[in-house]
Order: sequence, then structure tokens, then C-alpha cells
Amino acid sequence: MFRQLRKNPDFLTILGGVLLASLLAQSPALAEPRAAADTAAGAAEPTDTQGGGPAADAPDATALVQRADAIRFPRESFETLVTVTNYSADEAGDVREYKVMSRGNENTIVLTESPASERGQALLMRGRDLWIFMPTVSQPVRLSLSQRLTGQVANGDLARANFAGDYTAALAGKEQVDGEDAWVLDLTAAGRGVTYARVRYWVAVADDRPIRAEFYAVSGRLLKTSRYEAFQDMAGQVRPTRIVIEDALKDGDYSVLEYNTMTIKDLPERMFTQQYLRRL
Repeated sequence: MFRQLRKNPDFLTILGGVLLASLLAQSPALAEPRAAADTAAGAAEPTDTQGGGPAADAPDATALVQRADAIRFPRESFETLVTVTNYSADEAGDVREYKVMSRGNENTIVLTESPASERGQALLMRGRDLWIFMPTVSQPVRLSLSQRLTGQVANGDLARANFAGDYTAALAGKEQVDGEDAWVLDLTAAGRGVTYARVRYWVAVADDRPIRAEFYAVSGRLLKTSRYEAFQDMAGQVRPTRIVIEDALKDGDYSVLEYNTMTIKDLPERMFTQQYLRRL
């Protein structure tokens, strides 16, 4: 048979094909594309940044942010009193008090209680639209959520606390923060008009409590950091009653927000209108 093949003018072509097929059958190279594809697929999974492996128990990022939001503030209508103490170069400065009335995550009124010189000023948030009402000015003035209210506190830090509604969440991994396991989330602004362009957010693995956050500008520059502290039972839930917001650009400059009371309260829709605030 071999002699017959040698007489065939295509003998060399046939022989080459047989040899090539034999080599490919014995080579592990064919498995490499499959392995590379598996590796690429695995890279998309959230990882444990301590151990480097995929987090098998990784939660849904959006649902996790929603649960952390519900711990920070009630989903129902509520009223809270907030004291803000501003620090510069680690020295305590002015102290301000605000009454915050919120109906769900979309409508909020922030009333200035002190200092006396600013008493009567009010912020009205409807969705992501924000206005300030001042006793000395006849018409409300439009503001942005990112504009500074006092110290390191932006308008949106008090008027809007809806990370789940304002940002698209992605799970970035798992880390330890002060000895506690925490999920790490990257939050990207879902549209214009939010307080910050991007947020990096740490949430406790054990109970979904917010632990800390970093707030970034559109340029990617870190603007502020915050810590959620002093968890106590308030308005039917264990919540952070102290939030420390630090200036990332200037050491020793920070603001401390202390939530003194928080009460679930029925707040009618008609309160959250410009017409209503003009009568206050």
C-alpha cells in the first residue's frame, strides 16, 4: 500500500496532512483557547482582595446598596435633627443645626435652625432639583446638590441620600476595614445632577451597614472621605448617628454630622412644594 501511495502524485500532500493531524492530536495547545476563555470569564467576577480568589458569596451590588441606604435613613417619611460641627486644622469652628424632613428618597426639606442669622432658610429638593428659600429674597434660587452647604457638607449630603437611585453599582471585591470584612463597591453617577461623579463604598459583609465612602470628582480626583459611626437604634433600625466627612485635599479640615433624633412621621406631599415653603 505504501508503494502505491508513493506512485500517487499527491503523496507528499497526503503524508504531510497525516503527520500534522498526529502532532495536533498529541499537543495540549488545543486546550489553551478554552483555558484563556475561562480565565477571561473569571476575571469579571468580584474577587476577595485579601485572598485574590473569586468571592463565591458575592451579593447583587444594586440590592446591597439599597439595603445600606435603608440602614442610613428610613424608607418611610421621617424627620430628623442634625448638628453639624465644622473643624479647620483640627480646631472646632462654627456649629449649625438643621431640621431635615424627608418623604421617601425623592422629596426633602432642610430647614436651618441655627445660627440665628440664617434661621428661616430652607432647602427644597424634589427629585434632583434643589432650591433655596431665604427670608430676604422673594424668589427661590436654584442650587446644585454638589454645592457646599457648610464646612465639608454638600447640599446633597443632607438633602439627598439615595445612592441606589443616583448611582450604578458594581461589586469591586472584599476587604477588611478596621478588622471587619467589607464589600467594596464602585458607584458611578447614573446621570447628571448627582452630588458626586463617583463613589467608592465599603459595606459590612455581616449586616450591610455602611462603613466608609470616598467621593470623587469627574476628573477622578478624590474630594472627600466619610466614616459612618456611633450606630444606635433610631427610628426602628440600628443606624449611624455620627458621620465624619473629611476634606481629602486639606488635612485637619472635616465636618461631623450628629443625628440627635429621628422619627418616622407622616409628611404630606403638599409640604414639598415651593408654594408651601413660601409660607414658612
